[in-house]
Amino acid sequence: DFLIYVTLAEIFARETGFQKGLGGSMHVFFTPFGIYPNNAIVGGSGDIAVGAALFKKVNKKKGIVIANIGDASMGCGPVWEGICLAAMDQYKKLWEGEYKGGLPIIFNFFNNQYGMGGQTNGETMGYEFLARVGAGVNPEQMHAERVDGYNPLAVIDAIRRKKKIIEEKRGPVLLDTLTYRFTGHSPSDASSYRTREEIDAWLKQDSLIEYKDKLIAANVAGEDKFQEILENVKELITKACKLATDDNISPRMDLINNPNAIADLMFSNQKIEKMEERECEVLIPKEENPRLQQIKKKVRAGIQDGKPVSKNKVYQLRDAIFEALLDKFYTDPTLIAYGEENRDWGGAFAVYRGLTEALPYHRLFNSPISEGAIVGSAVGYALCGGRAVVELMYCDFLGRAGDEIFNQLSKWQAMSAGTLKMPVVVRVSVCSKYGAQHSQDWTSLCAHIPGLKVVFPATPYDAKGLMNSALMGTDPVIFFESQRIYDIGEMFHTEGVPEGYYEVPIGEPDIKKEGKDITILTVGATLYRALEAAKILEEKYGLSAEIIDARSIVPFNYEKVIESVKKTGRIVLASDACERGSHLKDMAQTISELAFDYLDAPPVVVGSKNWITPAHELENFFFPQPDWIID
Repeated sequence: DFLIYVTLAEIFARETGFQKGLGGSMHVFFTPFGIYPNNAIVGGSGDIAVGAALFKKVNKKKGIVIANIGDASMGCGPVWEGICLAAMDQYKKLWEGEYKGGLPIIFNFFNNQYGMGGQTNGETMGYEFLARVGAGVNPEQMHAERVDGYNPLAVIDAIRRKKKIIEEKRGPVLLDTLTYRFTGHSPSDASSYRTREEIDAWLKQDSLIEYKDKLIAANVAGEDKFQEILENVKELITKACKLATDDNISPRMDLINNPNAIADLMFSNQKIEKMEERECEVLIPKEENPRLQQIKKKVRAGIQDGKPVSKNKVYQLRDAIFEALLDKFYTDPTLIAYGEENRDWGGAFAVYRGLTEALPYHRLFNSPISEGAIVGSAVGYALCGGRAVVELMYCDFLGRAGDEIFNQLSKWQAMSAGTLKMPVVVRVSVCSKYGAQHSQDWTSLCAHIPGLKVVFPATPYDAKGLMNSALMGTDPVIFFESQRIYDIGEMFHTEGVPEGYYEVPIGEPDIKKEGKDITILTVGATLYRALEAAKILEEKYGLSAEIIDARSIVPFNYEKVIESVKKTGRIVLASDACERGSHLKDMAQTISELAFDYLDAPPVVVGSKNWITPAHELENFFFPQPDWIID
């Protein structure tokens, strides 16, 4: 009664539903029963389920993961990428000890013949037999098998055999479970693309009818017993439906008296030092890490004796990120990091150099070039209770993981009404020298999506502090880094970057230079262009600029900015994001509304040109320059 009622209450968007009605009719789930989020995006669970299997494998949890997806999802990227990630050779050839062996996952395709209005067999697909696809994945052919989905005994037998394969660490497994979809894809689908004769022919094989007849023929029970079952089902559903649609018993969320009810669920804003209480598996004591020893010899401030410290001696921004990550690997036993080039060559741009010596393969590993699966699997890993840091190398590759970031990573905390957590950090770097597809600042795209925290540190002190905050929290963080400043030293904290642990609160901007005539608010590496502009303004025009580094984009506390504008009366906002549609324009509007009485002129946004990013040799015509800010 509980299960049926609460499911229907969720479907009817009632606060008494599993997720207070926020999951709605397409996303009902109940984790205590092992039922994880149902996905409204076709194939959306394909790579998320792989992350759940990773969590079981890495953290030595019992059980298996079953990804129930449809035959049409075989045309979806998350499924193909998820299968690639699930079938990586490294599990069997590079992972060691008890971690050696395949992932505990079954990709169970409900092959119901249709996807939307397209017939998969004979029209929109070319495999004819879905199980055949397993042959192209690995030597074991994913132990693929076609099963009669209308025969419960056949399904039970198949799952028992495949479960044994999983227990022997020989996964992943693919099941082609043959069935049929009697109704349309949705209430608006009239099924006009198929004949009544086809539906009737399949109805004759319906297991509710055909299997019942077999049980009667085998004298398991008589017709009267099955009729009694049907009556009980009808009574149960009717009773639960009446309760779930009664406004007095099952009210909807009261957004009139509590308008922030959903807003309060967007982020958990919790701090959890470690997701599980146990020893961290590492290869060497942290103090013996060769890179950490090298860093200890560096100058932790960028200015010494009034002069800039040379790049080969200064503690760099990449060192700051490394230091925060290394510390967390020795604190949180569930933490894993993966992506492209993570274990080789010190990771992209040498940020991870030194982690290979410290971590076993199951905590730091390379993945296929499957950005969707990289992020999607991190979602599944986090949903199950782990913490993950994944890297997409270039900010531009966010587009390859669009659904996973914008529809999955960002939404499940709120859609679960806070029952699920999402401790995932997605690292992306912004370049400026590789042209149109590798040098874009997409901070505004991420800022537009509710449910994501977005940060962009521009100094070593802030990079370490913000990464520490991101790794202590339970919310998804898109962590932007600029390749332009990976090797820069700390110019603003004269005492340098502390060796110990500290946090920079996400959402708090920082005044990098005090002034009285104009405020300049920057995001990312543009901070240093603004400093050049401020120097020219002072030397040539006698104007004192106050420079504020946003550090975070979402959330963002405007107090320091408003106080500065009250003093200066003018503000320029600058970043490397294209000016059109830039999040800075939203910030400028907010500043106008909050500080209208103090502004002597409208806020001005200085962003990159609304072009493709040109070649490195032309970048000074594209990215904001000091003279643009001065102008």
